[in-house]
Amino acid sequence: MIKLAIDLGSSVTKIFKIGSGIVLAEPSCVAVATGTPAVKAIGEDAKRLIGKTAEFTTIVSPVFEADIVNEKMAAVMLGYFLRKIEITPSRAKKTEAVFAVPCGAENELLLKYRRLADACGLGAVSFVEVPFLSAFGQGLTLSETNPVFVVDIGGGSTNIAAFSLDGIIAGIGLNIGGGNLDSQIIDRIAESYNLKIGLLTSEKLKTTVGSLYVSDDEKFVVNGRDISSGRPRSVSVSSSDIYDCVKLFADKIAEYTAMVLSKLPAEVSASVWRSGIYLSGGGSQLIGLDDYLARALQLDVIVAEEPQMAVVLGGGAAIGSDELLDTVMIDF
Repeated sequence: MIKLAIDLGSSVTKIFKIGSGIVLAEPSCVAVATGTPAVKAIGEDAKRLIGKTAEFTTIVSPVFEADIVNEKMAAVMLGYFLRKIEITPSRAKKTEAVFAVPCGAENELLLKYRRLADACGLGAVSFVEVPFLSAFGQGLTLSETNPVFVVDIGGGSTNIAAFSLDGIIAGIGLNIGGGNLDSQIIDRIAESYNLKIGLLTSEKLKTTVGSLYVSDDEKFVVNGRDISSGRPRSVSVSSSDIYDCVKLFADKIAEYTAMVLSKLPAEVSASVWRSGIYLSGGGSQLIGLDDYLARALQLDVIVAEEPQMAVVLGGGAAIGSDELLDTVMIDF
């Protein structure tokens, strides 16, 4: 039996295969011929086309804010990814997969995942909430008496939860992620410089100069279109230029984390105070976010060694242990 862990992210899809490790990490997007179902590119090839296509090509994101919003394209995309790692239709029937799903995922979303798995011909599927997988991926020790607190910030969603092997004590899944910050940066550059930049440029700006340290003054030259003249133009953007956007994003994460913390029983709060908050997901790599949250929440914040891969690595741990999977999988 082939065993896979699948993290179908809004920004990136990652797949872990038992015996091989992480075998795929590609953008969750599909390029189609506008007005038709004809697929032109998937994954990395499709992402390269963002902002560069003519009107007859449309970029589709089948997963948005942790929801499968286009089931047909999601099946096309995942099927392509599976074939890319040599899971042919005949091998898919002999494949068992665990899907990472948002904290508190409702039956409607789980049914979408089930239909997606069926469309790809997967033999058996199970679902585990993101916080559990993040913890496993970070090598955290879980027991019924040892609760941990995880904040996982993805491209389209954030999952915040305190939990033990006995289940989630308090948690929430939010449609807030790194993609929201990308959009805010686009708006800020338009407002400050009268310059329209694309999504890929905004993402690059976020990862290079986006910082929560007020003293940071890194600069990055971006190219775009002058909103007034329509001509190409470039400007140098510094960390301070987008600080307010980054701070607003961090404040939202802190606000919801504090809300979950406030719902914990006293003994669990004491345990979290001792162990701290474990941070994962691509969004956790924002410069200074760990220190900012630590100051805002008055708790230690520990960033995963491989934050963007923590969930899929944890999926690998879960699918590799029948006992562990039986303990944390959603009864659906």
